[in-house]
Amino acid sequence: MTRECKSVRSAYGKTLVQLGKLNKNIVVLDADLSCSTQTQLFAKEFPDRFFNVGISEQDLMTTAAGLACTGKIPFVSTFAMFATGRAWEQIRNTICYSKLNVKIAAPHGGITVGEDGASHQALEDISLMRSIPGMIVIVPADEKETIEAVKFAAEYVGPVYIRIARTNLPDIFDENYKFDYKKAKILKQGTDVSIISNGETLVETLDCATILSDKGINAEVIHVPVVKPIDSDTIITSVKKTNFAVTVENHSIIGGLGSSVCEVLCENYPAKVHRIGINDEFGQSGNAKELLDYYGLTAEKLANKIIGLLK
Repeated sequence: MTRECKSVRSAYGKTLVQLGKLNKNIVVLDADLSCSTQTQLFAKEFPDRFFNVGISEQDLMTTAAGLACTGKIPFVSTFAMFATGRAWEQIRNTICYSKLNVKIAAPHGGITVGEDGASHQALEDISLMRSIPGMIVIVPADEKETIEAVKFAAEYVGPVYIRIARTNLPDIFDENYKFDYKKAKILKQGTDVSIISNGETLVETLDCATILSDKGINAEVIHVPVVKPIDSDTIITSVKKTNFAVTVENHSIIGGLGSSVCEVLCENYPAKVHRIGINDEFGQSGNAKELLDYYGLTAEKLANKIIGLLK
C-alpha cells in the first residue's frame, strides 16, 4: 500500500524548537551529527543553548547529566548505536542511578539505517535501555506520535529514551492523537491472533492484518509505543481472546518488545508467542526497503509467516 511519508527526524527537530520557545531550561546536546539528528534546527534558533561535544558520546551523556543537575532539561541526540552502546555505562551510572532529568532521543535504530551497515545498526538499543532501572523507553510509529512523545519527555521528570526513526514514515495517527505512556493502543480488533508491534514495523503490521483479513484470518493489532513500562493489561486481555501472540519489531528478538511480551504472558497468562524481528545476528548494508524484506518484516512476508504459524 502506497502512503505519503514524512520525516520523523525533522518533526523531532521542529518540536525541540517549539519546546525551546516555551521553556528556557531546555538545552540540546549532540555528538557532531546535528544534521542527521535534526538538532541543527534548535542550534540555529538557540545557539547559546546548543552544545556540540564532538564525537565523544560518553562526554555527551555526562555533560547532559551535569546540566540536569543545574535545573536544565537536556535533550541528547546521536545515532542509537553510539548513544546506547558506547555510552551505556554513563547512562546507567551517571544519569539513571542519580535519577537525572535527561532525555535521550536517538535516530538510526534498527536495520533501516541502511547502507551504513552492521556497525551503525542498533539492534540492541531497546534491550540495553529497558534493562536500566528508572528508564522509560519509547518507540514512536509516525510523525504525530514522535511529536507527542517528545512533548511528554519534556514534561516528565526523569530519564527517557526515545528511538527516532531514520526513515520517513506514513501517518498512522491523526491530529487528535493523545500520547499516554501507560497505555498500548488496539488499532484493530480481532480474535484469531494478537499482532503486537511499534515503530517502523507498525505500518507493515497493519497492512499485514489487511492481507490476513482477505484470507479469512481476523488479526488483532496492538501498538505498544512504550516498551517500558509496558502495558501488561492490554496485552493479557487481547491474548485471552486469541491465545496466540506474534510480536514484530525492527530490533533483535532478544531483549526488545518480543521479550517484554513474553515476560508479561509467562508471568500472567501463559500462551504461545512467536517473535519476529532480527534473529541472533548482525545486520548488513542495503537500502531500508530491501533490508525489511530480507529480514521478513514486510507486510506480505509477515502475513505468510503468520498463516504458516496458524496452520
